[in-house]
Amino acid sequence: MKTKHIAVIVGSLRRESFNRMLANALVKLAPADFAFKQLAIGDLPLYNQDDDADQAAPVKRLKTEIAAAHGLLFVSAEYNRSIPGVLKNAIDHASRPYGQNAWASKPAGVIGVSVGAIGTAMAQQHLRNILAYLDVPVLAQPEAFIQAKDGLFDAGGELGQDSKVFLQNWMDKYVAWVKRHVD
Repeated sequence: MKTKHIAVIVGSLRRESFNRMLANALVKLAPADFAFKQLAIGDLPLYNQDDDADQAAPVKRLKTEIAAAHGLLFVSAEYNRSIPGVLKNAIDHASRPYGQNAWASKPAGVIGVSVGAIGTAMAQQHLRNILAYLDVPVLAQPEAFIQAKDGLFDAGGELGQDSKVFLQNWMDKYVAWVKRHVD
């Protein structure tokens, strides 16, 4: 079994982020031949096309980490019915300069959790539109619009039993999606 390396991009910088908790819980549901690495995006400067010819060290690091990955896992919050600015900034940096898109052809999963009743449905749709333009094949089904409510996580930050069953199914489909594109 060849290990599949997955870059995890959490679209929230908050220390107690529900999405970081979800990302940490999801990786525990993956098979042993999958390895996950959360990529740092909080240290990236704001994207400015003037910097394309000499990208900052954190941008070069991000692009190198994406290039080394077999697949992508986006776990993001929803801010004002869209993706957080920090996530869009990371996407823009790693897709530039034109013709040097680090995201291209990497199979991806998109998921997120929010306190709102519709979870991160709008943010996920916006992210899917962006990724389609960047030539990133995204798992379409099952969709997972998760509401942060009692039972999602236990006191130790582990998934609650009902959540675990649903998210195990999601992870199984994601794993199959990555293998379909990578093997």
